[in-house]
Amino acid sequence: MENKTILVQDIMRTSFGRIDREETVRTALSMMADSNARALIVNKRDDKDELGIVVLADIAKQVLALDKSPDRVNVYEIMSKPVIQVAPTMDIRYCARLFDRFGLERAPVVENGKVLGIVSYHVLVLRGLMQYL
Repeated sequence: MENKTILVQDIMRTSFGRIDREETVRTALSMMADSNARALIVNKRDDKDELGIVVLADIAKQVLALDKSPDRVNVYEIMSKPVIQVAPTMDIRYCARLFDRFGLERAPVVENGKVLGIVSYHVLVLRGLMQYL
């Protein structure tokens, strides 16, 4: 492989959903279905709060597998928070290593406190690795 630098900002998904922590899992599922997303960024409550993320695996493990009603479970009960964030200028090879080290599947791309997108193993491989070839 050629020693070519591809940055997270070059491959990240810039369309992503956001949800408030008080919303129900049913609302989250509806938003995911409408946008064909596997994750939603959970908004901060205020400037001192941290971002969260809710992914389909959270819903499967903590709602479906436990036979809970998606109408009675709020996003804050199952989300991951705080979430590991990735810089848009990170080399995708380092991003893949970060994912491996911390067992991540996806992460928000954040710069100066603003969410710019989401990066996942899926886009790292399909968009990123394909640019090397």
